[in-house]
Amino acid sequence: MINIQFITVAGCYHCAKAKEIFAELQPQYPEMKIEEIDATTEKGMELVLRYGIFQSPGIAINGELFSTGGLHKEKFVAKLEELKGR
Repeated sequence: MINIQFITVAGCYHCAKAKEIFAELQPQYPEMKIEEIDATTEKGMELVLRYGIFQSPGIAINGELFSTGGLHKEKFVAKLEELKGR
């Protein structure tokens, strides 16, 4: 299982783009479990502080911060492949 915490804010352009990438890749990576968390909720604020997120979205994979402020598809796929191979 690849657990992804997707920390978002309403109206965020980069969050919407990341959602598109997740939807595109989900069929190839069924082990990818995505939890979308609003950054303004209690849990969201806790994660923002824990990971030091200053731009949305914040994306953590298996408990480690992967990216903030957008999602680079090729780097994300490379990370998924790395985790899938473990």
